[in-house]
Amino acid sequence: MSLEILSQYVMNTLMLGMIYAMVAVGFTLFFGVLDVIQFSHGDVLMLGGFTALASYLGASAAGVGNPWLLLAIMLLASTAVTAALGAFVARFLVLPLKNAPPLNTLLVTLMFGLAVREAVRLFYPNGSNPKPFPRLLPDTSFSLGTLALRADSLVLLGAGLAVVIGVHLLITRTRLGLAIRAVAQDGETARVMGIDFQRVVLFTFGLGSALAAMAGVMNGLYYNEINFGLGLLLGVIGFSAAILGGLGNFLGAILGGFLFAALQTFGAVVLPMVTPAITSAYKDVFAFTMVILLMAWKPTGLIAERSSERV
Repeated sequence: MSLEILSQYVMNTLMLGMIYAMVAVGFTLFFGVLDVIQFSHGDVLMLGGFTALASYLGASAAGVGNPWLLLAIMLLASTAVTAALGAFVARFLVLPLKNAPPLNTLLVTLMFGLAVREAVRLFYPNGSNPKPFPRLLPDTSFSLGTLALRADSLVLLGAGLAVVIGVHLLITRTRLGLAIRAVAQDGETARVMGIDFQRVVLFTFGLGSALAAMAGVMNGLYYNEINFGLGLLLGVIGFSAAILGGLGNFLGAILGGFLFAALQTFGAVVLPMVTPAITSAYKDVFAFTMVILLMAWKPTGLIAERSSERV
């Protein structure tokens, strides 16, 4: 295998890993503050992608032609819509069930995600079919020695890294982040200390949902396509990555996302070489199988959560 092809596989792994990590961080934020699994998270990601596409079409029709301005409008629209939706889910679906069995919350959010998915399929024009996503980033390629790199991939990777670092700094270095960590550690004590429990929860769910929207836009820009079923697979993969890294651990979610992407790449590249009967279509089967084996070996995740480190 040439270094040029190898570099493409490495870049693809990094891109997928960043997308999965952003989705996994959302699951970690939700679990951190309320010990709940928000299973509509993947469909919120899909809605963020479709919102970005709709805002692009609207801005283009209004005469906006600058690709960077269009991208800014898409990100602003998608994150605003999904953040509001995330806060809505927290306020009207999750918080009322705070004292109910966890299965109730899981089922309600799962049904809500199904409703979002079907609404996009039914009410978005021709929503059942895949939609072309605009190419707004530079598509030039350049060589770094024997490595071939795409400018758009580097921009997306850098942007994703900046977002993840920004969220981590928000959680660890700001007063708001301190409030989030206090609620994550002990919600009742946080209330006694004067922290607005509900506001912190709504903000956290909005933040996690905005991250999902960014991941959806990144996925659309990278593959230049989006479809209404996108969030189903990405949601399961993001949740698997969060579990693999250690649910409730921020850095563990990032590690799990990149590890899952590496397993997919290994399954797509190496397995067909070893066993010709196995094609690259089995990459997801291989990745999920390895996650199952890893979880059987280390049920707490690769980075075991400690109560003092949640979120």
